Amino acid sequence: MKKYIRYSFVLAIGALIFSGCKKFLNINKDPNDPLTVPEVVIVPPVEVNLATNVVGGFPATTVNYWMQQLSINQALPTVEIYFIQPADVNNTWSFTVYPNILENLKLMIQEAEPAGHTQYAAIGFALSAYSLAITTDLWGDVPWSQALQLPAILKPVYDPQQTIYGDVQSLLDSALYYAAQPGSKIAPSTDDYIYGGDMTAWTKWIHMMKARYYLRLSNAPGRTAATQADSALAELAQGFASNSDNALMSYPTQDGSPWFENTDNAAGGVVLAKYFIDMIQGNNDPRLPILAAPASATVDSGVYIGRPSGTDTVYNNPYQFSIVNTAYAGLNAPLYLATYSEQLFIQAEATFITQGAAAADPIYRAAIKADMDMLGVAGADETTYLATKPLLTANTALPSIITEKYVADFLGLEPYNDWRRTGFPVLTVVPSAYVPYIPRRWPYPTGEVLANPQPQDSVTLASPVWWDTEK
Repeated sequence: MKKYIRYSFVLAIGALIFSGCKKFLNINKDPNDPLTVPEVVIVPPVEVNLATNVVGGFPATTVNYWMQQLSINQALPTVEIYFIQPADVNNTWSFTVYPNILENLKLMIQEAEPAGHTQYAAIGFALSAYSLAITTDLWGDVPWSQALQLPAILKPVYDPQQTIYGDVQSLLDSALYYAAQPGSKIAPSTDDYIYGGDMTAWTKWIHMMKARYYLRLSNAPGRTAATQADSALAELAQGFASNSDNALMSYPTQDGSPWFENTDNAAGGVVLAKYFIDMIQGNNDPRLPILAAPASATVDSGVYIGRPSGTDTVYNNPYQFSIVNTAYAGLNAPLYLATYSEQLFIQAEATFITQGAAAADPIYRAAIKADMDMLGVAGADETTYLATKPLLTANTALPSIITEKYVADFLGLEPYNDWRRTGFPVLTVVPSAYVPYIPRRWPYPTGEVLANPQPQDSVTLASPVWWDTEK
């Protein structure tokens, strides 16, 4: 939360500084016009908000409880047992996603396009697509075509998710267009925390995102898996080439990474879940000591123990369970927005759909290796682990690909999307569940329901989003 306040304050001050003189000199200026803010002032707080408060914030912690990677040592009810209320999601919708991310990106695009600041326009469109996809994946139908038009439109309609996904691809196409144009002298550099203004790197990530969102619709109504897979593979040919292309946010030591803050003592006992620890420990996965720290309160050192999800026991010493290790929860650990490993898993699944298990097998293994390389696993340990993996077959390919991807996308948002889309990994409802199922979506926020009532408000946590046809 401290970063949200800090960077929102910076953006507000920047707006005043850069608009003040103009407002005083232009006495005929309409005071209702939005303030003009240079792109260099907008990019940093938007990227920090997106990474810290969304990809590493409440959305990520929530779905990682549901996907049983994390558990929380607190008295029930907690979000871990699917207790999520409309008021709980107000901040994500009403303060983070719409005003602080999508609205500011809209302002940046409106500034960059007519000025010919092509690199800023590319970043604006790319991050708009990324943020909009996260929003619709959490809620389904959301405001977009009429959104961000205050005061002209006070009650925007909710666009169907099918339409939103078309808009996401269009935004990415616009990002590719501007990234390919001659560069402007007014260009991002250190203000772009993700790629430092490198349009070649941004272009690779945009293609990777297009592939991600094409494959997301592999089971969507009116779509065919083969067509979506072909589209994804065509994009991946221009995507990431190695881990050096990964989209990530670095955090200075004095600030602290989101997962450091999410899992430190003040976070209320956030530990690793038994399901996740048992899975990777049972597979003799060499990533275990990198992803998890041993349970320090146990009699024997070096023991990894996960907390049973949904238990109504509050343990006096949460350190009897493993916690997230420093690779992800270190003070200055990076936050991953997309990785080469994820791209290879997308490629493996798409190849399985179009060419079969034998063709997908080497890509699947390369995906596991890419994640291990990123984490610094020793080469001999990689070889040993990969040797334990049977060749993919028609029956085992999809569950194997998605379950390994679940580990590689540790603490990310994608495991929840993959689980809804494919049913893997196979999870069971936790004890003491508030509802007798794992939620398929988020509830609409209280503030939105009261201020802008829509027919979609009647959906429940059990209602699948449009592309979620897994039963």
